[in-house]
Amino acid sequence: MEIERVRAELRQAVRELSERGLYSSSKWCAEQLVGLGCPAATAGPSAPPAPADDGEATDALLLARCYFQMREYLRAAHALEEAPGHTARFLRLYALYLAGERRKDDQTLEESASLADSCPAHVANQQLKPIDAELRGLHERDALDGYALYLYAIVLKQLQRPAHAVDLLCAALHKEPTLWAAWLELAAACADRDAIARLALPEHWMKHFFYAHVCLELQQNSEAVTLYEGLATEFPASTYILAQLATAHYQLREFDEAQVRFEELLRADPYRLDNIDTYSNILYVKESKRALSCVAHNAVSLDKYRPETCCIIGNYYSLRAEHEKAVVHFQRALRLDRSYLSAWTLMGHEYVELKNTGAAIHAYRQAVQISPRDYRAWYALGQTYEILQMPFYALFYYRKATALRPYDARMWCALAGCYRLLNRKAEAIRCYERAESNDDREGIALQELARLHRESGNDAHAAACYARNLARRDAQQLEGADTVEALKFLAEHCKSIGELDKAQPFCARLLDCGGPQDVEEAKAMLREMRSAMSRANCSLR
Repeated sequence: MEIERVRAELRQAVRELSERGLYSSSKWCAEQLVGLGCPAATAGPSAPPAPADDGEATDALLLARCYFQMREYLRAAHALEEAPGHTARFLRLYALYLAGERRKDDQTLEESASLADSCPAHVANQQLKPIDAELRGLHERDALDGYALYLYAIVLKQLQRPAHAVDLLCAALHKEPTLWAAWLELAAACADRDAIARLALPEHWMKHFFYAHVCLELQQNSEAVTLYEGLATEFPASTYILAQLATAHYQLREFDEAQVRFEELLRADPYRLDNIDTYSNILYVKESKRALSCVAHNAVSLDKYRPETCCIIGNYYSLRAEHEKAVVHFQRALRLDRSYLSAWTLMGHEYVELKNTGAAIHAYRQAVQISPRDYRAWYALGQTYEILQMPFYALFYYRKATALRPYDARMWCALAGCYRLLNRKAEAIRCYERAESNDDREGIALQELARLHRESGNDAHAAACYARNLARRDAQQLEGADTVEALKFLAEHCKSIGELDKAQPFCARLLDCGGPQDVEEAKAMLREMRSAMSRANCSLR
């Protein structure tokens, strides 16, 4: 990677994206520009500004940009009606698109009595068809630049023409490879690695960021860590890469490492709110009330009305078991951004805690509509239907979650539990075996496998599973009902096959950790075995 060429491309991209109102992509490019570190002292001068479009009506464009920055989108579009040039055309059509989006959101809120009601499916952006008509004619004459191709793609995506949209996104990236928003749209449009492999992508350094992002989205988290660590060698000061690494470790359930990364991120960027909702999830899982309280107070002091802030506060109240207050804050997050995926899922969890399964199911369904790749919402739907004792529905949703997260033992254990409820023991055994082969940290799979084999009369397999689970629990210094169950079965099994020397230590342990009835049974078995061994010794004499 030629660092100075990358630096020059990013500088130009920041300027061009800002001129067109693509502020999120502009911010991303600026962050990567700073992430490269300080330029070498011997570096040549930065690239000169790109020339303006021929015939560009500069004064009208300046006025339109002012209107756009004030979010007066229709005024911005009107100011550019007669303005020529690629930049003016893009800003005019993009302003119309955003005006249509805002009106669509307003209508959605007006027609929805509350967040518990379903979103009206008929609400659409009324500017899509006029924009489509104008861009279609220009596209047929090959008169669109990369930015206009990107805008055309997002219009076609909303008009339910996804295949054409993907082709346009690829074409846009060949012309403007630093257009990060186009890369994100492309990632969202591809369901799996096969779809990614079929894309005609430009040979450009931005492709490495794209592949890393796709891996994270597709839950291929170990590969994502490898890719982002490689990018970090070229962009050592990038807070974006650090945030993505923290997120990847979170999705790998490596919470300690993820927390370390997020703390490093906040030291480098203390006024950041992007991704900090994920950090609050980690603190929630670790039950770090004090740390989560500090993060929540800091978020409120930075921007009380950011969706991320509302989500962080919701997590804080949830950890304190104040579920009604948590719901209120997740609802606030969704009023600010109805497409905020985490808020829908977390609000669903709170409704489950409040025993409002209908509202929980609605929230989870909203989440999967926004992102069908969100395994958490599919998994939560399965759990909710399992609570409702509807195992066939639960099975459907658990299968979805397992397909998205095939290396997560929790998904396989949940699926196995459903099969067991339906008395489909063979499928349950296969699922528990998959869970065990995928590092079942909770140790559910081995214990359940042992029980299933015992119920099926396969005592040898049951004994092997109990023994492995007992060894795991001993290594973790765990006691409890599962340990007692394993000891009792192993003692009885060894006794039944005549291995009395192996059975006695299990009985001895039961005397220490079993309940009163278990202790009495262990004593009885020990007496029987000693009597049998005594008779055997007598017969030998």
